Amino acid sequence: MSVHVPEAMPNNQQHPHAAPSRRQHGPDDRLILSELNPEAVVDRLDGDDAPLNLLTFGDVREVCPKCQQNQLKLVLRQATVRIAHLFCADCESCFDAHYANGRPALTI
Repeated sequence: MSVHVPEAMPNNQQHPHAAPSRRQHGPDDRLILSELNPEAVVDRLDGDDAPLNLLTFGDVREVCPKCQQNQLKLVLRQATVRIAHLFCADCESCFDAHYANGRPALTI
């Protein structure tokens, strides 16, 4: 699967007047990641050879647990995306995230 992943806005333009975050992350804030089958997350109408355009909404603090190379990107629901998820552009893996208490992390 080839994926083109543009970001919605560069991180420095999303909140130009926001102060750096000083929020302390406690043990309850730690995310538990579960790998998802990409075919269950993204609709592939044109076959596996066609590039897929996904709009991402910035990097999250978590690093891909599969390849350990890059920070994951947040992908929200859109035309071809069924489920909001975290995406690794390096190894093209998709992950769901929830907190230690079982509460989903990617729902509003």
